[in-house]
Amino acid sequence: MSRIVVIDASPLIGLAMVDGLKWLPDIFGTVFLPETVKQEVLPGKAARGEEAIAHAINVGWLTVWPEPIEPRLDIDLDAGETDCINLGLSHADEVLLIMDERAGRAVAKEKGLPVIGTAAIIGQAKKQGLIVSARVAFEVLHASDFRISAAVINQVLLSVNE
Repeated sequence: MSRIVVIDASPLIGLAMVDGLKWLPDIFGTVFLPETVKQEVLPGKAARGEEAIAHAINVGWLTVWPEPIEPRLDIDLDAGETDCINLGLSHADEVLLIMDERAGRAVAKEKGLPVIGTAAIIGQAKKQGLIVSARVAFEVLHASDFRISAAVINQVLLSVNE
C-alpha cells in the first residue's frame, strides 16, 4: 500500500525558504496539501516562499487533495492543520503528516497518526544526498526567524554527522 503524504503550511514555507520543495518527490513521491493549506499560502497572502510554493504546485511536486475532506475532528486548530489531520484520520493506515506546529502535532500523535516536520525533511534530504549540508539549511531558517528548537536541530545534525 502506498503512503499518502500530507503537508501543512509551515513546512511548505520552511522548505520553500531553503529551496527544498524540489526534494519532496525524491523523498516521498507525491505530496498532497488540502485546499485550505493552499489558501493559507497562495496567492497574495504574503506568505514567505509563495512563488516557490506556486511553482511546486504547477510542476507537480505538490498536489492539492482532489476529494472533499470528511470532518472527523472538531478541535481548536487552524483550518489547514485540521484538514491535514482529518485527511489523515480518513486514511490512518497509510498516511504521513508533515506538520510543524506543536498543537497540531500533539493532536495528530494523540490520534495515532505519524507526523514529521521540516527538520526531519532537511535531515532526510542530507541522508539522500539531495543537499550538501543540513546545517546550512538550518542557518537559513534561523536567519529568517523560522522556528525549530535547538534540540531538534541538534538531533538532526547528529543523525547526519554534521
